[in-house]
Amino acid sequence: MITVTEALDAIFKLVGPLGTENVRLAEAAGRVLAAPVIATRMQPPFAASAMDGYALNGVEADPEAMFRVIGESAAGHGFDGRVGPGECVRIFTGAPLPEGTNRVIIQEDTDRKGNLITLARKLDKGPHVRPAGADFKPGDTIPAPRVLTPADLALAAAMNVPNLTVTRKPVVALLATGDELVMPGEAPGPDQIIASNSFGLKALIDANGGHARMLPIARDNADSLRTAFELATDADLIVTIGGASVGDHDIVADVAAELGMDQSFYKVLMRPGKPLMAGRMGDEAMIGLPGNPVSSMVCGHVFLIPALRAMLGLGASAAPRKTARLAHDAAQNGQREHYMRARVDGDQITIFDSQDSALLSVLAQANALAIRPASDPARSAGDEIAYLQI
Repeated sequence: MITVTEALDAIFKLVGPLGTENVRLAEAAGRVLAAPVIATRMQPPFAASAMDGYALNGVEADPEAMFRVIGESAAGHGFDGRVGPGECVRIFTGAPLPEGTNRVIIQEDTDRKGNLITLARKLDKGPHVRPAGADFKPGDTIPAPRVLTPADLALAAAMNVPNLTVTRKPVVALLATGDELVMPGEAPGPDQIIASNSFGLKALIDANGGHARMLPIARDNADSLRTAFELATDADLIVTIGGASVGDHDIVADVAAELGMDQSFYKVLMRPGKPLMAGRMGDEAMIGLPGNPVSSMVCGHVFLIPALRAMLGLGASAAPRKTARLAHDAAQNGQREHYMRARVDGDQITIFDSQDSALLSVLAQANALAIRPASDPARSAGDEIAYLQI
């Protein structure tokens, strides 16, 4: 068996950044930017008013001074002309400052009668002007790679860039195996259960930049598995669920080897998730997850998400760890790194009593996986431990 770190390193050797594609701005949310966005214009493209008021030459802005209003400047409809001495223009937020002006007097500091305004005795400092190019200038960039946020897309739109170059979404073929499985909504036989892992893993993959494609359940025979693998030949990554242990009916590794899989490893020093394997089948990477529901989801967080990030060009690194203080005492850990379902509230973490890898109800209550290193000694309440946020 190998360590979690060694298993991750082996997986990173199986995957790498995918190609790119151009997508419209409206379709780029959550995608991974693969090439910098370069501004084609400045923002704002002109000196603009930051307030509603009157635009004038700031050197004339003396308390109780009077000015003649010669026009108006509104957003999208600027004043076409020059403002001379003793003159001003009514201006609104976002409108261009007319030529000859460099300050906006807020309307609360004026008294208007007809086409004349009188400034107040006390004036704020102003100038309430947004300089041209204060936000960005031509050539400024949004750097890549990065997961595009709503703010990134708003900025790209303002830069007048309608299409973005993003990394292609990794296509992940999800292959559940086992005679005991039926799909949700079907009537299970007396010895069958509902297939659940595929749905949790699909959600995990789709939420982390991939495109999961669920294949039909493969039965515990070589012909069914061969057919399923044929359906996955156009995927970037094949993820099998179950059939990777050592029982008489666990034949995924044998069939994969028959089809040419070059196995990188089998079995990892972790709980849950020991019967994990990975390798390459031709041009495709393959990860074989355990069949226990919690084990497969834990391995999804520990191995699958980092693999997806590597494929998206976001770097080859383990899932980020955080720390919190134990809300209770914890017994000594065993010889395998243990990822324990837990709940983080503020700066405290509570590890659930039941860690049975078949109990999805406990996983659904968790928002973290507390990480206990191999042979970690007993811990006391208040001790700081690492966890993965889930």
